Amino acid sequence: LSVLRVITRENYRFFGNGAQYPAGHLTSVVRSVMIHSPLSPFSSQSRALSGVSKPPRGLVQEKMTENAVFSQNMVLTIDTMNPNVKKVEYAVRGPIVQRAVQIEKELREGVKKPFTEVIKANIGDAHAMGQQPITFFRQVLALCSYPELLKDNMFPEDAKSRARRILQACGGSSLGAYSASQGIDCVRQDVARYIERRDGGVPCDPDNVYLTSGASDGIVTMLKLLVCGEGASKTGVMISIPQYPLYSAALAELGAVQVNYYLNEEKCWSMDLSELERSLAEARKHCNPKVLCIINPGNPTGQVQSRQCIEDVIRFAAKEHLFLMADEVYQDNVYAEGCQFHSFKKVLFELGPQYSNTVELVSFHSTSKCYMGECGFRGGYMEVINMDPEVKAQLIKLVSVRLCPAVPGQALMDMVVNSPQPGEPSYTTFMKERTAILSLLAEKAKLTEEILNTVPGITCNPVQGAMYSFPNISLPQKAIKEAKALGQAPDMFYCMKMLEETGICLVPGSGFGQKDGTYHFRMTILPPTDKLKLLLAKVKEFHQKFTRQYS
Repeated sequence: LSVLRVITRENYRFFGNGAQYPAGHLTSVVRSVMIHSPLSPFSSQSRALSGVSKPPRGLVQEKMTENAVFSQNMVLTIDTMNPNVKKVEYAVRGPIVQRAVQIEKELREGVKKPFTEVIKANIGDAHAMGQQPITFFRQVLALCSYPELLKDNMFPEDAKSRARRILQACGGSSLGAYSASQGIDCVRQDVARYIERRDGGVPCDPDNVYLTSGASDGIVTMLKLLVCGEGASKTGVMISIPQYPLYSAALAELGAVQVNYYLNEEKCWSMDLSELERSLAEARKHCNPKVLCIINPGNPTGQVQSRQCIEDVIRFAAKEHLFLMADEVYQDNVYAEGCQFHSFKKVLFELGPQYSNTVELVSFHSTSKCYMGECGFRGGYMEVINMDPEVKAQLIKLVSVRLCPAVPGQALMDMVVNSPQPGEPSYTTFMKERTAILSLLAEKAKLTEEILNTVPGITCNPVQGAMYSFPNISLPQKAIKEAKALGQAPDMFYCMKMLEETGICLVPGSGFGQKDGTYHFRMTILPPTDKLKLLLAKVKEFHQKFTRQYS
């Protein structure tokens, strides 16, 4: 059984001695054990005892390949599958997280470890880390899910009125009905009004709003529209390094060309216009770069770009004829003094018609981040600006194929953009909960920066926004050499060691991209304050021990 557990892991399997083997190799070994072991139901001894005259159908046709054991009759194999899918990597839920899940199971089974729990600081999942839902949001969702509750006096009237409005817009007055492919009309209208308030009156047409299953759905949909060509004409997409792995994964799946531009770590991960120019010039030698993606506030780097920076990016996109994609899912997560969120759309229109009438822009928002943290409902929206009408018709066709975004997620998105207002019964509680969540995140952002910067060999920029720190770590040459001998990135080696010795689950910087010769890890600031302090203390202790061990 202990051998069989190994094959449930993806990518690479890790044994207790730290050795690492390709998945196909271990699958072959374990399959051989299953077939030839006297205890196996497929072995000759076992078949003789049980009266089974031959192995189960399919096993006798199996043959060895360099990848794994598979049936000659299988249509889909590792060799015949879509090669682009094999290029997809997603570090946020990669090998370290898979190992963390396995360790949790081992702890439950009584396996002795130098820790009692795994602390997952690898992903921005607020509710999984103990953040409580906003009361008003869950009240409205409860009413929408079970309309009989509208008769119950325990719910405030503003929650009931929101629920009635949403239900009236649903087929059969039920969240269980499909909506229009672009999303429920009244929700898109509320999103448009929200954007207008946020941007100081800049108009927003509901027909330019598309509700999505989280921001990720919208981002991938837009990339599908943008990617085309072959060889030197293939679409290049400029993404920041470090980046959120959704982008590199989507580009790999679509067969697009990833064009890296590096954020300036020495200047708190700011964008540098000269770096954009360098990146674009290099890319034009081998592809057709036509898309520029920006994450603001930043993931994994936690920076908040200045207004001047956003102006520079818009002018650059206009000059170089680039399509802008602005990932703004952390727009409420701004903590550092002197920092402020500026939407790309607002700045675009304030630059005047020369830009607002010509620059093509799509921006994204989500229910998963900010103070909401409602990741599981998969609510989101995107707004498109200056899109060619014929392309817009194709976009509508594309979103129609998947019928509609999850309707409960659409309802939740409506609560975010149509939250309680002054004078309504739920306003005081809503504002108290919202303010408490964002204030606590600001405290934890500061705490994380301060503690990490006390560790020799770790340097952490201010966590200006979003939900993560992305500290720089100095690794001894001996550790780097050992990691490379195992075929691992050095910061992957570091993070895996940390997980095995402390139970802390972080994501190596190599999963997000980083300058050659530098090493980082991403850590969320979401754990409760007491657990965050424990986590940071363990990171400090581990780094000091690791440095001594490999010096």
